[in-house]
Amino acid sequence: MSVPARISIVTLGVDNLARSKAFYEALGWEIAGSVADEICWFRTSDSFLGLFDRESLARDAGLRSEPTAEFGGITLAINVESEQAADDAFEAAVAAGGRILKTAERTDWGGYSGYFSDPDGHPWEVAYNPTFPIGDDGRITIS
Repeated sequence: MSVPARISIVTLGVDNLARSKAFYEALGWEIAGSVADEICWFRTSDSFLGLFDRESLARDAGLRSEPTAEFGGITLAINVESEQAADDAFEAAVAAGGRILKTAERTDWGGYSGYFSDPDGHPWEVAYNPTFPIGDDGRITIS
């Protein structure tokens, strides 16, 4: 038996659920469900993004909750259809309360990429990669 190669939900530990929920709603993301003021999920093209109290998430995973480092060893990525779409996404992220970490620029791999963070500091890359076509369902193809 093996573990299925899929990511069903990425859950982010947040310090203020209402603030984080408002941020992702301001990006135009659709709420798929929630449990009172404890957790909420946003629909993405092929999975879900969960928001859960940081301390509660650590406890649920059997981990100690320690102060958040500037870089926790993970980034999340959103691929878009063009450089303009990337610029538009950065503008929307800032308008929603995000912070630019790295201004979008042309890359040595032939694309266009930059980073913003959500209100809890989770880093998101927005990238246009001409070698990763995006299907009608919003999923990229990596070959």
